[in-house]
Amino acid sequence: MTHVFDPSTLREYDIRGVIGKTLGEADAHAIGRGFGTRIRRTGGSKVAVGYDGRHSSPALEAALVSGLNESGVDAVRIGLGPTPMLYFAVHELECDGGVMITGSHNPPDYNGFKMMLGHGPFYGDDITGLGTMAAAGDWEDGAGTSHSVDLIDRYVDRLMKGFSPPAMTIAWDAGNGSAGPVVERLTARLPGKHILLFTDVDGDFPNHHPDPTEEHNLADLKAAVAANGCDMGLAFDGDGDRLGAIDGQGRVVWGDQLLGLLAEPVLKALPGATIIGDIKSSQALFDRVAELGGKPLMWKTGHSLIKAKMKETGAPLAGEMSGHLFFKHDYYGFDDGLYAAVRLIGAVAASGHSLAALKDAMPALVNTPELRFPCADTRKFAVVEEVRARLAASGATVDATDGVRVTTPDGWWLLRASNTQDVLVARAEATSDAALARLMADLNGALAASGVGAAGGH
Repeated sequence: MTHVFDPSTLREYDIRGVIGKTLGEADAHAIGRGFGTRIRRTGGSKVAVGYDGRHSSPALEAALVSGLNESGVDAVRIGLGPTPMLYFAVHELECDGGVMITGSHNPPDYNGFKMMLGHGPFYGDDITGLGTMAAAGDWEDGAGTSHSVDLIDRYVDRLMKGFSPPAMTIAWDAGNGSAGPVVERLTARLPGKHILLFTDVDGDFPNHHPDPTEEHNLADLKAAVAANGCDMGLAFDGDGDRLGAIDGQGRVVWGDQLLGLLAEPVLKALPGATIIGDIKSSQALFDRVAELGGKPLMWKTGHSLIKAKMKETGAPLAGEMSGHLFFKHDYYGFDDGLYAAVRLIGAVAASGHSLAALKDAMPALVNTPELRFPCADTRKFAVVEEVRARLAASGATVDATDGVRVTTPDGWWLLRASNTQDVLVARAEATSDAALARLMADLNGALAASGVGAAGGH
């Protein structure tokens, strides 16, 4: 027996596709066979499996478990919940790996799979390897078992461990994603007043799309914060591994700004530690980490790449502009929006200031949102390389960690190829509007020289 995946589904960090078009139950079964085989061949026998609130998730979960069992692997089924609860299950239940069925922040007709091998990420060549194994039918055979475990209360206990929160007024927006039931149980244990939005899980996402990096998705949260005089508002993406936040004045506190706030108590506990921010993060973040006595490290975008770099460097904390926040300090090192929310409440309380006051104290910089330029998959990496070569020849200050990040005296701009879409991604930040316009002109000129048109927004 063999299986051929739609090549568009095997991505750098996960497997993702459109249900009924590029992804279905046969794919889920083959993923179970292949992943189960990898588990067996690394000496393992037990895999945790969870799923999000999408309509297609239960059927994919059943097919995946069938594939795992046929490969001789036992499945521990934790049911519906956020992705970080699945990561927690791998640690808590001493599993040899984990598979989460989730479409994350994609539209309702998408779904996908995120995996852990042991306690580490499963990505890149691991994922393409599943395709090679499936095409060859290179699978182990066996007869595994499956049983269900209700883990949600143990997960909430872990989120609360060592946390003595102050009484605050907080609005929470779960966006009808899979974090909702955890938000309900977590807030029931917190002092203060908590206003809950859209905690019922609904795969149609009837209120707004569950992606807190898009500011228009935060409109309901802003309204709740204003109506209730909240200290802050917290929002989660569809599978709960990313955190969005707004302050008491309704202003967005972006992922890199959250990382700067979260770094302060971590660096008090671990002076001189390395803090990792992704290539899209503000220069203000790296300056702040240095100011706090830490070692700032700029690294590639992508949750799997960040986790691998944390392990390599021993960094206790890392984050991305997109709201993925990773705590190794007092936690497991994976991205968990709910745990990041708990730590943010603690960091704000420890500062003695409001989140709005902390936002006010941040450097006044102007920046673009993430800009996207359509560019064929076959061309996008070549364009970045052409731009890099021309910049190097011109003597510009360029960081090539992930694409090109060009630093000037009054700001920086970034161009990189998306690992998940046929687009180039750009961002710029400057000390003034005039400087930002100059940087954008440089960026657009660099793209035009490679035949790519000027940017639209999101």
